[in-house]
Amino acid sequence: MLDCDVERTRKSHIRLMFNTLAVLSYILEDVDTGRATTLRDLNDGDKGWTTLEVLCHLRDYDRIFLDRARQMVAETDPQLPGYDHERLAVERRYNEQDLATVLADLQASRAAFIAFFESLDEVQWQRAGIHPERGRFTMDDALIQVGQHDAIHLEQITRILRG
Repeated sequence: MLDCDVERTRKSHIRLMFNTLAVLSYILEDVDTGRATTLRDLNDGDKGWTTLEVLCHLRDYDRIFLDRARQMVAETDPQLPGYDHERLAVERRYNEQDLATVLADLQASRAAFIAFFESLDEVQWQRAGIHPERGRFTMDDALIQVGQHDAIHLEQITRILRG
């Protein structure tokens, strides 16, 4: 039988996955392409990312996180793939993409991710993999990672837009 506190915590983190995306949508509601592609993260100097680049990163890593979680369910202790986020930004030409399309893609990805976590049974929740940077990585770690990743980049986007 599942501990009620564990179940409540998981549900809370799944709700957080929805809520952080809602906050992101509110933040971006009145942002035009000019602002989204020119203002940069001053903490990283001239090479800092734009809002659109951060949004593309969130979209792509949402898919990466989901693929890793699916791999953990399908395989026994898989070696999870690593990715170079800077290289992806250049190769996929993040700052040339359409803001509305990227946000819609992220929303669709997130809906699939939420549905994935909501569908897991207790045996599947016990699955794990080997993360390229963190080592042993449980399904609970995968769930928590999304909210943490979102929060980091929500703060970054807000800072970028404030200039």
